[in-house]
Amino acid sequence: MPSTSARKGAGRSRSGARTTIWAWARTRTCSRRCTRRSTGSAPARGTRNISGTTHYHVELEAELADLHQKPSALLFTSGYIANDATLSTLYRILPGLVVLSDEKNHASMIEGIRRGGGAAKIIFRHNDLADLERHLRSLPREQPKLVAFESVYSMDGDISPIGEIAALARRYNAMTYLDEVHAVGLYGPSGGGVAERDKVLGEIDIVEGTLAKGFGLMGGYIAASSAIVDAVRCHAPGFIFTTSLAPAVVAGALASVRHLKASSAERAAHQMRATRLKTLLRAEGLPLLEGPSHIVPVMVGDARRCKELTDRLLEEFGIYVQPINFPTVPRGTERIRLTPSPVHSDADMAALVSALATLWERMGLSRKAA
Repeated sequence: MPSTSARKGAGRSRSGARTTIWAWARTRTCSRRCTRRSTGSAPARGTRNISGTTHYHVELEAELADLHQKPSALLFTSGYIANDATLSTLYRILPGLVVLSDEKNHASMIEGIRRGGGAAKIIFRHNDLADLERHLRSLPREQPKLVAFESVYSMDGDISPIGEIAALARRYNAMTYLDEVHAVGLYGPSGGGVAERDKVLGEIDIVEGTLAKGFGLMGGYIAASSAIVDAVRCHAPGFIFTTSLAPAVVAGALASVRHLKASSAERAAHQMRATRLKTLLRAEGLPLLEGPSHIVPVMVGDARRCKELTDRLLEEFGIYVQPINFPTVPRGTERIRLTPSPVHSDADMAALVSALATLWERMGLSRKAA
């Protein structure tokens, strides 16, 4: 018999029989419906394949698949793991695969490609369609090929020509893998990213995203065909052998995704705030690296002085900004990266730009953008 505490949580399965669960750290008896829906327990309890899948995980994967107009989706513990696990696994399940990778792809994509096949990769110049086509043309048509790139590049804030890259991939019989980490929730009518905004979601084979950043929680995912998702689910160690996301986190992400699918108010305010901040920086003659996205880099060009700048912002003005140094960016392109949110007011922005102008003058920093 279950313990007294377990009997208090007892329920019935569809057949009417009592269900006793032995997959947790302690034995507990409850109904299957209660187990799937409860968020009263914070731990994830296990891997996705061993007691770590709840009703919320299933619902969120369905919601993300719908967001990206794909048949299926798969959750991971972070965006980094989603990229690393998926790309490395594709090498194993597609013999002879060659990945064509944009030179400014995120470290998680680089690591997944390195672990998966290393030598079977081609790096093409950033957002350079002619260079990409040159490499695609050099490969046999029947050879498995995957073009891996991002929508919004996190350090420079530029955006890739998704439709044109997808068209080249189709012409040369290649698949496409698009990292939308810095775009999901923030772009597109439903928050589906730049590919949704540009109406080219149907041209992308695999979309990767995050539940952090725009959605405000944690976790990562891919959305793709059912065959691709099932193959990654069955073969990716980064999915199979790690503890699942906690049900409370997944339930929160589900609420966030659903809200941002229905509401565009936050996205509109976000773009307005980014535009306003760029206008103020230009007016002060600060070295803004121009770009079309919400990411606002201001160039410093020296690691030590970049760190000194951000320390002074915090100590003297109560403003927290992160210094971006090597290896995140190449040496000589050190910067601060500003990411305005919908709740940053005009007063907040004025205070920031005034503090930057004061410190730029005091520290003798260059006002020339790289």
